[in-house]
Amino acid sequence: MPFGGGNKCGVCQKTVYFAEEVQCDGKSFHKSCFLCMVCKKNLDSTTVAVHGEEIYCKACYAKKYGPKGYGYGQGAGTLSMDKGEALGIKQDEQGSHRPTNNPNTSKFAQKFGGSEVCPRCSQAVYAAEKVVGAGKAWHKSCFRCAKCGKGLESTTLADKDGEIFCKGCYAKNFGPKGFGFGQGAGALAYSQ
Repeated sequence: MPFGGGNKCGVCQKTVYFAEEVQCDGKSFHKSCFLCMVCKKNLDSTTVAVHGEEIYCKACYAKKYGPKGYGYGQGAGTLSMDKGEALGIKQDEQGSHRPTNNPNTSKFAQKFGGSEVCPRCSQAVYAAEKVVGAGKAWHKSCFRCAKCGKGLESTTLADKDGEIFCKGCYAKNFGPKGFGFGQGAGALAYSQ
């Protein structure tokens, strides 16, 4: 300890007395100096991030020194559009995207590059949302009766001409017609 009572503050370099001392990374700070270098928010042991001789809140530290690009936002499922210019971060300019027009893709690209298409909405079906029924891949949200919209399972569906139906709608629309072909107990059954 230097003469006069305490260590020197890591920010203002003045003496820090015990009653006003905050320690971080082996250094002493005044409580009033223990602020983020960028946004000036008060810091504590749970919100501080140290980089060399500088102290930051975790948000400013992440903006300045964290990963950059798509998906690195400020919370679950967010995308930050802040490029960090206020922190002195310069963005690299990238050339324009030029997709390939090669019609002869390799077998590897055909197998792993593309995905199956949902017959209901004509969008790509990925493994996490895939349900197989009637020999095709469907989105979970599209795996519904074409007539009534009821959710289906592989055991409760009937298919006709590439479309899927619940068994009730299938019977009403495509089952045998005429007197005696009702539904429920006591109804006549079609036999040949």
